Amino acid sequence: MEEYFAHSSACVDEPVSIGKGTKIWHFCHVLKNTVIGENCVFGQNVVVGPDVTVGNGCKVQNNVSLYKGVILEDDVFCGPSCVFTNVINPRAFIEKKSEFKTTLVKKGATIGANSTIVCGNTIGRYALIGAGSVVTHNVPDYALVVGVPAKRIGWVCECGETLRLDNNKGTCESCKKQYALEGKNLIRK
Repeated sequence: MEEYFAHSSACVDEPVSIGKGTKIWHFCHVLKNTVIGENCVFGQNVVVGPDVTVGNGCKVQNNVSLYKGVILEDDVFCGPSCVFTNVINPRAFIEKKSEFKTTLVKKGATIGANSTIVCGNTIGRYALIGAGSVVTHNVPDYALVVGVPAKRIGWVCECGETLRLDNNKGTCESCKKQYALEGKNLIRK
């Protein structure tokens, strides 16, 4: 008996590894050599793989494709219809599978609906990508980025609330976690 749920319309290839408590909903396709952690949720019409790694507790909303080269660490949220690329300069008439680039989304990051993540970049821990943004460069931990191309406009707490910094220090008004800016990086104290 499987320890995960896959809707009858979902297609799960072999071999794959899917953790306990994970839910795979309508019209999803999990391709071979994919590893999915525990307690994940994949909304309608999601494609994962081949050769993709998804950590524990991730939520991937409707109409998202996680292609080869994408790695999601634990507790990542991918909003509806966000897009991951895997080749910098694709051509329909030239095979470029040897040019796939890795995209790493670190623990707790959120990618807003309809955002595009250009391959070869890393999204930092607990970063928040605003809806409709286009990420063309690495995103620091706790950064709030928006726009086309995405630019950092602030910082967010692990709980997702926007932080206000005073003299390079701040306390989340919601959960009371404390942070400090050290150089260009925000650090949790």
